[in-house]
Amino acid sequence: MKKSISWLGLLLVAIFLLGPACASKKYVNTEVSSVDQKVASISTEVEETQKRIQEHDQKLETIGELINKQDGQIKQVDGKIEEVKTMIKGNLVMKATLSNNEAKFAFNSAELSQEAKAALDRFVQRLIEENKGVYIEIQGHTDNVGSEEVNLALGRKRAEGVMMYLYKTYHIPLYRMSVVSLGSSVPVADNSTRDGRAQNRRVEILVYE
Repeated sequence: MKKSISWLGLLLVAIFLLGPACASKKYVNTEVSSVDQKVASISTEVEETQKRIQEHDQKLETIGELINKQDGQIKQVDGKIEEVKTMIKGNLVMKATLSNNEAKFAFNSAELSQEAKAALDRFVQRLIEENKGVYIEIQGHTDNVGSEEVNLALGRKRAEGVMMYLYKTYHIPLYRMSVVSLGSSVPVADNSTRDGRAQNRRVEILVYE
C-alpha cells in the first residue's frame, strides 16, 4: 500500500512539472505561427507596392517619351514655318516708319490712335498701288528710358498692334507678316534730347518681295 502511494505521488509530480511545459510550448508554437503569417502578409504588401511603383515609373517614362515626341514634332513644324518665311522673304522693296508723333502711342500702351490707323491706311494704299511685296516685317523700337527688358516688351506690343490692324482691317494673312522688337538698340536720333527720344519711339514696316 505504501509502495502504491509512492508511485502515485511520483505520477502527480510528473504531471505537475510537465503540464505547464507542454502548455507553454503550445502557446509559443501558436505565437510563432501568427508572426509568420504577419510577416508573409507584410512581404506580400511590399511586393505589391514595389510592383505599383514600377508600373508608375513605366507610365512616367511613356508620358515623358510622348512629350518629347510632341516637342520634336512642334519644333519640326516651327522649322518649316521659318523655312517658308525665309523663302518668302526676298529683297527689300518698301519701307514705312510710323513715328511716335504720328502714332501718338500712349505711355506703355500698344493701342493705335486714329492718326496711327490713318497712317497705316495710307501705307496699305501705297502697297496696293505699287503692287509690291509678299512679306512684311514689323519692327518695334523704343527710346532708352526704362530697362531693356521693358523696352523690348513694349516694342513688341506696339509692333503686334500694327500687325493685328493690318490683319483685321485689310485681311493681310498672318503668315505673310512677322513682328520683332529691337527695343532701344537701334536709335535714329539722340536719346539725350526730348525730340530725339520721340523719334526713336517708332514702328518700322519693311516690305519684301
